Amino acid sequence: MKYVGAHVSISGGVEFAPLNAAKIGANAFAMFTKNQRQWKSPPLTDSSIAAFKKNCRDLGFTPAQILPHDGYLINLGNADHDKRKQSLEAFTDEMTRCMLLGLDRLNFHPGSHLKLIAEEECLSLIAECINSALEETENVTAVIENTAGQGSNLGYTFEQIAKIMEEVKDQSRIGVCIDTCHTFAAGYDIKTEEGFEKTFEHFDKVIGFSFLKGVHLNDSKSLLGKHLDRHNSLGKGELGLDVFKRIMGDSRFDNIPLVLETIDETIWADEIALLRSFEK
Repeated sequence: MKYVGAHVSISGGVEFAPLNAAKIGANAFAMFTKNQRQWKSPPLTDSSIAAFKKNCRDLGFTPAQILPHDGYLINLGNADHDKRKQSLEAFTDEMTRCMLLGLDRLNFHPGSHLKLIAEEECLSLIAECINSALEETENVTAVIENTAGQGSNLGYTFEQIAKIMEEVKDQSRIGVCIDTCHTFAAGYDIKTEEGFEKTFEHFDKVIGFSFLKGVHLNDSKSLLGKHLDRHNSLGKGELGLDVFKRIMGDSRFDNIPLVLETIDETIWADEIALLRSFEK
């Protein structure tokens, strides 16, 4: 079964996320658990947690259909010890919030070397932080999102992600989210049928579909391999619609959140309906 939705607002409280998802005809959604542009936010209240869980139950959203995303400030690969510690504390807090909400995964961008350390060292620091966060939490999988490779961001090759994963002690709590825009911008030609098959055969060999915990469905303003993280609405960018038809017809992408982060939220309901029309 395909779980299709969008990254919805939590304005007014996290409990509104499932309501906002249902309004656009989604059976999946992504969300932040706090203000994504602040290091710290007030703790989740008992009433907010209870309302979130009730709304999810009432609307039929299970943890397998929800892909929380961490805040934008976090950089687990920061070479500066104090700044990395701050990121780790924020990341662990996000994992804890997921625990409290009964969610089973947290999507995050792996980190950036900021041109201060070698890539290999940065990847190891990211893994070290993941291990620390997993030790402090339970029942939540850390889901690494592939990046476009913009600036000094790592995680734009499957090999870089695999390197991080190899150093994670608890393999039962590590996973991957594929962003279609990032994948294309990073140099994987998923636009063509041949390129799509080649890319995901490579993904399966290097990482494995058993670790795939979510997909971000975004068209791309970036050209192939230009490393620009610029999303676009479906069919209005460099990718076109065929790649999304392939994903919707491919059983390897069943039973995980397939989430829009496209640029015009006013047409998310239409994009969800379009994606469902591609199902085989």
